[in-house]
Amino acid sequence: MIRIAVLGCGRIGAMHAANIAAHSRARLAAVQDINSAAAEAVAASTGARVMRTAADIFSSPDVDAVLIATATDTHADLLEQAVAAGKPVLCEKPIDLSLDRVNRCAVAIRGAATPIQLGFVRRFDPGHKAVRDAVSAREIGDLHQVAITSRAPGLAPEAYLKVSGGIFRDMTIHDFDMARFVLGEEPEVVFATALRLVAPALMEKLGEYDTVTAVLTTASGKQAVITNSREAVYGYDQRVEAFGSNGMAVSENRRPHEMQISGKGFSSHAAPLLNFFIERYQEAFDAEIDAFVEAVERQRPPVVGFEDGRRALALAEAALKSVAEGRAVKVSEVL
Repeated sequence: MIRIAVLGCGRIGAMHAANIAAHSRARLAAVQDINSAAAEAVAASTGARVMRTAADIFSSPDVDAVLIATATDTHADLLEQAVAAGKPVLCEKPIDLSLDRVNRCAVAIRGAATPIQLGFVRRFDPGHKAVRDAVSAREIGDLHQVAITSRAPGLAPEAYLKVSGGIFRDMTIHDFDMARFVLGEEPEVVFATALRLVAPALMEKLGEYDTVTAVLTTASGKQAVITNSREAVYGYDQRVEAFGSNGMAVSENRRPHEMQISGKGFSSHAAPLLNFFIERYQEAFDAEIDAFVEAVERQRPPVVGFEDGRRALALAEAALKSVAEGRAVKVSEVL
């Protein structure tokens, strides 16, 4: 049994803790949070013990690996400490809001054999992964375009938006990673537009945007088009499409069930979309922990690692530069 400790017991940390506790080849060894009440609540629901500090977890012989689900501005520091302690780590995205800080972290951990997995959970979604597999197997011929739609069901609280790093670093970063995953090539040029349509006054106050589109282009000419919105009134809209010379592969939205009903004056009425990320990506979160456990057991690089996190953040920085300067930006300008 791989003994995993969770750092951070907010919504995402609590979910990860429950998933680890339920895993057949892992044990939730401990939890830790600067909010002791949050840690105690997770411990009570999972049977884990509470450790007072992150240093206690890193020095504990009873902890084999760690999962970092703390505030974003602590990720890089904790990741470095985990690697220094020889603890394999699964770190939630992003590694940091600053690409410069991520680059310094890359230097600090260079050469370490410790497995480092990044929390790009959408790679583990069965539908999204099937699209990538169809592209890799050339089932749709030569890939031409990838289209990714990601729209949240509602605007996040202002307190969260203030510290999120903005839509490109916080929300679109998942889609930047998905674009790289499906394309199978590194995007070299980014052109992005950003608007304030959902909550104009709040976005203006925060200096932020709520509606964005990004077009990524690879050296071979493949395209990925990403559309994001902070609010979709019909639910959590998550779709991935790959279009090629011989056809198309699509991963659609998820619903509680697939029953549709038709009657006089209406047709194809369906259940609403699953409402938010924990419900929508439940299978993916389980598969993510399974992949991490396997990487630790076999002491091999995880399927999505530190460099994937760095590259996704670089695409976010290129998108921000594109919006600010109104032009297409080469990724090499920000890396």
